[in-house]
Amino acid sequence: MLTTSILSFLGNLRANNTREWFDLHRLEYQEAYGDMLGLTSDLLREISCFDNAIEASGLDPESCIMRLHRDVRFSKDKSPYKTNFFVFISPGGRKSPFGGYYVHIGPEGESFAGGGVYMPEPAVLARLREEIDGHFSEWSSIVSSEVFLIAFPEGVLPSGMLKRPPKGYGTTSPAIEYLKYKGYYTRRFLSDAEVTSSGFVPRLVALFRTVKPMVDFLNRSAV
Repeated sequence: MLTTSILSFLGNLRANNTREWFDLHRLEYQEAYGDMLGLTSDLLREISCFDNAIEASGLDPESCIMRLHRDVRFSKDKSPYKTNFFVFISPGGRKSPFGGYYVHIGPEGESFAGGGVYMPEPAVLARLREEIDGHFSEWSSIVSSEVFLIAFPEGVLPSGMLKRPPKGYGTTSPAIEYLKYKGYYTRRFLSDAEVTSSGFVPRLVALFRTVKPMVDFLNRSAV
């Protein structure tokens, strides 16, 4: 169970994003990271009950948590740390090309959870488009179902959009709007009260169960 201390740490890090401040509060970071490890372990156990691919992967919780340190080499923003924790659970861990399930923990209502594939490599994206175009009725039935839209009112979101159809696809394809997407993911925002409640893990698991058919569809052609 996450506590308000993890949100306080992230909020304070946002206001004091320097190595000097971080070093002075390293114990708070270690406690927060420990809480995230516990959450990830719980999620891996629960997801393995309904997703055989995750169960077979034997993932280490640490392999699913993104680093807090930012790569600032090519960024104008030289802040050394991210101000959120991000967990991505998919076959192969956080660097896998597969779609999966994720939870983003941030202060002041910035937490959210969902699933899918965000900004895949061009070759993977090409195969995802082929799968959606070739099986659009199945895709549509998944992402337009009532249970899906109740869980994710925004529907399927794109991680970027093309202005025109990708090469090889005509404008008459019924899937054309989805084919312009550069990624396919869902998102449900979560309040601070939800994040720190005793029912947080079951809440996440319910969302992940709902998005699983979409994740399975995408993963048929992810590699």
